[in-house]
Amino acid sequence: MDINYSKYLPLSEATFYVMLALTQPMHGYALMQKVDSMSAGSVTLGPGTLYGVFGTLEKQALIVKVAEQERRKVYALTELGKAVLAEQVRRLEIMLDNARALQHAA
Repeated sequence: MDINYSKYLPLSEATFYVMLALTQPMHGYALMQKVDSMSAGSVTLGPGTLYGVFGTLEKQALIVKVAEQERRKVYALTELGKAVLAEQVRRLEIMLDNARALQHAA
């Protein structure tokens, strides 16, 4: 898959955590709790922010609605979404490696 990542990256912190959580399909409320847990409370999503992120990610074909249970919509990453998330992780690893190298040099 030949992807122009510059169309999608860098991801905001909130978008990164939403995509990371959606490696397993889930609905909005469960996702808000998962993001809070994964980020050790440093990222707290309100419903407005979450559904804004969902809308953007759906338009970009990075996530897709896979089910609807009562009024809860369940979303999951698409293959494109998985590739974009993997590229963001690769970029973050480079940043972290550089930061650690500078700290050890000091």
